Amino acid sequence: MTGFLSRNLKVFFRDRAAVFFSLLAVFIILGLYLLFLGDVWAGNLADVPGSRLLADRWIMSGILAVASLTTTMGAFGIMVDDKYKNLVKDFYSSPVSRSKLAGGYILSSYIIGVIMTFVALVFAQLYLLINGGGLIPLMTLIKIIGLILLSTLANTALVLFIVSFISSQNAFGTASSILGTLIGFITGIYIPVGILPTAIQYVVKIFPVSHAALLLRQAMMEAPMAASFAGAPAAQVEGFKEMMGVTFKLGSYTFTPAVSLAILVGTALLFYALSVGRLSVKKS
Repeated sequence: MTGFLSRNLKVFFRDRAAVFFSLLAVFIILGLYLLFLGDVWAGNLADVPGSRLLADRWIMSGILAVASLTTTMGAFGIMVDDKYKNLVKDFYSSPVSRSKLAGGYILSSYIIGVIMTFVALVFAQLYLLINGGGLIPLMTLIKIIGLILLSTLANTALVLFIVSFISSQNAFGTASSILGTLIGFITGIYIPVGILPTAIQYVVKIFPVSHAALLLRQAMMEAPMAASFAGAPAAQVEGFKEMMGVTFKLGSYTFTPAVSLAILVGTALLFYALSVGRLSVKKS
């Protein structure tokens, strides 16, 4: 499986277009933020000290959540391409079991997702530095790295299950486009979660990638929020958190970080089991 894993990594990183398009949603979100979203949200928080830093940390945490999903989707293009070109028949006729081949696709996509999300993290840190946001504190950075590893794991499993039903490049391209379009809404980047209709909020709050964004926001925005809302009424702070997707509530229930982590772990376990089982028994 090691050789197959190495092959998949080489195929992906040699294809510059695949690398670029896996980050396309990130570039679009960042571009929209630089053009007008940043000014809009900073303007809406004009009465809050350090509003621009809050807005910057908010968008960057969302971008990391998006990258952990879209880059794994791009990585699974290798599996779709192999099916389309019937290369999987050659792989299946080899002594390597189907479960190991499936594991090779999964692990390579996970590694690619982690690498590319770390690249997005570097860009986020550079952006914050250029705009006066300073360095992300070491302990916060460690939390972010751990969340990237976990969220990419959950997203890899979820995307793998979706891609296991796709056999053509056109279908994969369509699915990637739809996912890239919806991801900004699902993670509450284009429109903050608290502004969405109640029914849509319920959908967003049960979607795994939204919990990755939630946890990343809590980590990245903890220090700026403490400074900006120092001495502010608790109700004002909670209202801000709920509107901006730093806290999720369903009715009177508030999702704790432990529950959000459990959702990501559960997503990874469930969809890996479903996907590996499907790929292992599926006839070519």
